[in-house]
Amino acid sequence: MAAIGDMFYTWAADADVLKKGECGGAITALQQYALKSGMVDAVLAVKKGADLYDAVPTVITDPAEIAETAGSLHCGTLLLSKLVKNYLDNNKTAKLGVTVKGCDTMGLIELAKRNAVDMDRLLLLGVNCGGSVSPVLARKMIADKFEVDPDAVHKEEIDKGQFIIEYEGGHKGIKIDDLEDEGYGRRSNCRRCLYKVPRQADLACGNWGVIGEKAGNATFVEVCSEKGAQLLDAAAKAGAVATEPANPKGIEIRGKVEGAMLNLGNKWRKKDFGALASDLWGTIGSETGRCIKCYSCIENCPVCFPVADELKGNSRMITSGEVPPNPMFHLRRFAHISDSCINCGQCEELCPMDIPLALFSHAVRTEGDSAFEPKLGKAPYTN
Repeated sequence: MAAIGDMFYTWAADADVLKKGECGGAITALQQYALKSGMVDAVLAVKKGADLYDAVPTVITDPAEIAETAGSLHCGTLLLSKLVKNYLDNNKTAKLGVTVKGCDTMGLIELAKRNAVDMDRLLLLGVNCGGSVSPVLARKMIADKFEVDPDAVHKEEIDKGQFIIEYEGGHKGIKIDDLEDEGYGRRSNCRRCLYKVPRQADLACGNWGVIGEKAGNATFVEVCSEKGAQLLDAAAKAGAVATEPANPKGIEIRGKVEGAMLNLGNKWRKKDFGALASDLWGTIGSETGRCIKCYSCIENCPVCFPVADELKGNSRMITSGEVPPNPMFHLRRFAHISDSCINCGQCEELCPMDIPLALFSHAVRTEGDSAFEPKLGKAPYTN
């Protein structure tokens, strides 16, 4: 019987899922079982759209369709928490299975604090995340640095410190550090993230720590809740997955990989926040001077809820027609989320004027957390 804290190598028992899914297809098989058994009524997954730069969120009720979502999309930078909220709002009693990154999990926790999401109706399979790459920048990076037609690439991966692409006729890998030193690589918020293994999900899954003959053929699964233990036990008993205890050396390696990622995140925090330290408010005022007041930062923020409309109204200073808006437009928004910014980067990525909004809101949140006790918006994760 699995228990919280147990760690396993897990892989799909079905040969087709084993072949199609990454790292042994464990997540695909577990989501299929959850749907077939009635543990969930639907699964929210991400499919590849027109190409690997196009991530399409999809609600699935047919277990056979889950295999179509197998595989990672580092260049599809979706955040799922508000989509989950919308589904639960429209399906009042349904239970939903979701494969989540750390920022998805953080967004859901913040929504749950606001009584906007019922976590009891969710089955969360967390995936380790070293970061994602903006689709637009990914295409430019592949063309400029890899000297490959972005449309010819059929698979990408971040592994062992490299961004790796596969295309007809070959594959190439370049160190993430080298790419990021030249302005490419992961999104800036992902570089600063300190939440790499989503242990607030029911199961935390990934390829870190899978060694020996199981490397590439199994998923490392850490049990993080009673719900996760029940899913893993039931799926194994039903023959949907096979498991074995994780190799102790693999557990050690997983810890070292996570530690290295956290050290890298702290390096980027020091660099990014240090550059702001001399004139934080002046820099914010200067950068936000490009704002065209499209409200994208408000509408796409997972924690700017339920008072997004208040930020658009109920204040002469906010609703006046001036563009760019008075600096208080953004300062009020930063104050509103100062206790709960999850550093997901949606505000920055979707800003048409390329204002580094995630940097500012994350800096304000981190500064507040460093100065006040108990921590602002204290939660069981480090953002």
